[in-house]
Amino acid sequence: MLDKMTNQLDFQGHALLLRAERQRLLASNIANVDTPGYVARDMKFAEALTAATGGSSTMPVSQESRAGSYGTTDAGHIPLSGFSEHSTVGYAVQTQPSLDNNSVDMDHQRATFMDNAVRYEATLRFINAQAKTMLSAIQGQ
Repeated sequence: MLDKMTNQLDFQGHALLLRAERQRLLASNIANVDTPGYVARDMKFAEALTAATGGSSTMPVSQESRAGSYGTTDAGHIPLSGFSEHSTVGYAVQTQPSLDNNSVDMDHQRATFMDNAVRYEATLRFINAQAKTMLSAIQGQ
């Protein structure tokens, strides 16, 4: 019974962690816009979310194909989710050439950053609403 109640929260929790990691990568891309030879990084969200939920999500995964990763700093640590950085983190495709071989397209990165921020906020709101619903059900209100 508890599994049925927490499946939705687990799914949204994994999505929130992935969005935070993607936000970190996008911020890194923006910070390195003037670094010669810097290659922009991005993530495959759908693949990472499927891997994090064990391939059996109860909610549909969007067509957005970017994701994050959460490794550990020590072999004794428990990973936050079950996917590998190497399978989800990749390099962004360069949209326009630059003289210093930097592949960051600032307009695209800003738009992607804001889109991810809005989706992060929406995920937070889903988690809050689900937690309130479960709390009111437990309290019998």
